[in-house]
Amino acid sequence: MKYCLEVKGLCKSYPDFSLQNIDLVIPGGTIMGLIGENGAGKTTTIKCILNMVPWDQGEIRLLGQDNRSQQRKAKEAVGVVLDECFFHDTLRPKDLHLILKGLYPNWDRELYQSYLKKFQLPPDKYIKEFSRGMKMKLSLAVALSHNAKLLILDEPTSGLDPVVRAEILDIFLDFISDGEHSVLVSSHITSDLEKVADYITFIHQGKLMLCENKDNIIYGYGIAKADKATIDAIDSQFVLKKKHGKYDSEALVSDRAAFSRQYPEILVDPINLDELMLMLCSDK
Repeated sequence: MKYCLEVKGLCKSYPDFSLQNIDLVIPGGTIMGLIGENGAGKTTTIKCILNMVPWDQGEIRLLGQDNRSQQRKAKEAVGVVLDECFFHDTLRPKDLHLILKGLYPNWDRELYQSYLKKFQLPPDKYIKEFSRGMKMKLSLAVALSHNAKLLILDEPTSGLDPVVRAEILDIFLDFISDGEHSVLVSSHITSDLEKVADYITFIHQGKLMLCENKDNIIYGYGIAKADKATIDAIDSQFVLKKKHGKYDSEALVSDRAAFSRQYPEILVDPINLDELMLMLCSDK
């Protein structure tokens, strides 16, 4: 199997919002970071991938299976963690084992117990007594305990302290280390994605703005800074987007090394994912 997830031409319309022609693929052994502002369409994309909402057109394949006609088979090897823990507060981790072993054909009790131990989650404690970090770790333990090959996560590290976030990121890296497993993770914490993601997909107002190798972005893209006249005079082949301010102007370039060779007199800085989003969303 070449790809763990394939999305082609995904469209979904609501009265006040539309997701338009989203394309992405995730090879085995990689992590895809999904970024965008609130309301951009990240959660809608994930819900369509999981067949939680109907979509208007497009094709989605999970682990080689069509997620509509072969939904049950496709989801057997998919682990899901949403931004909230949906396990009932009156349950305990040991209760979840009794429930979930009947839902997942490949449920692994020993693996689940090992994750509870690794995450320091007391099996007899009620979920209502768990912190947000503990609830997120519990959701991850469940997602990882039925031999999932693809993890799909929506804001899994939101609101967590740096120590817990680092632990979760390490789990993602361990998960894909065999080259067969993959992760799709939506997050507003772009610094986390800069540490672990192999690819970045950026959605803005329902449109796919960028889907590219993360290293190409971090080590290749840049922001050229100069006065307006200088920026406007740059050859358009180098420029993805321009932004004019009151005192200076900026240009987003996709190959800062080539740009620097052509324009050695113009300052060009590396870019992070936050800066990339701001540049691509700018209407100036």
